[in-house]
Amino acid sequence: MSMTKSISTNAIGLAIFAVFTAGLISITQVVTKERILENEKLYKSRLLFEILPDADPVLVDNPISLTSARFTGLDLLSLSNPGEYYRDPKTLDMILPVVAPNGYTEAIKLLVGIDKKGSIIDVRIISHRETPGLGDKIEIKKSNWIVQFQGKSLSIPSIEHWKVKKDDGYFDQLTGATVTPRAVVGAIANLLKFYQLNRELLIEVELD
Repeated sequence: MSMTKSISTNAIGLAIFAVFTAGLISITQVVTKERILENEKLYKSRLLFEILPDADPVLVDNPISLTSARFTGLDLLSLSNPGEYYRDPKTLDMILPVVAPNGYTEAIKLLVGIDKKGSIIDVRIISHRETPGLGDKIEIKKSNWIVQFQGKSLSIPSIEHWKVKKDDGYFDQLTGATVTPRAVVGAIANLLKFYQLNRELLIEVELD
């Protein structure tokens, strides 16, 4: 076989291999993306029913868009996009998202369950990158710190006491970590303010 023919054959072989590899990578990315999205959906569904365990199952499949055109003070939630909330059609209890932008390392994302009177049912952390062994105790699987918000509202305690005890507030901080709980307490207080401003609309707005 001549050198020219050999080079040509090798080039064709490499081209076929490159096309095959590119196709395989594309297929893998599609499959992986779908799997990641499905896992994220399952994880979020589990959190929703941890917050509202007796909610109507349709809650998960009927999110309501938080568009700025509808709601007042949307900036209180610090969302990077319009976001969405969930409302139980039977009880009108709902779950709202909020972000604490001033976490120790980066923004902390939360889901907060709230009843139609404006009292907190429960809170869960969606994502964070707080310090392991310290700030990560905001997770329910690491400690019970987050349960102290159950039953709280803008009047219990009064709004001026929606701070950690180190700042002369009502809420416990975490041993060795103040920045993280301070950020979470502030974010939840902001969500309660948002709820107060938009209560009727949040209850009455039609599903998208």
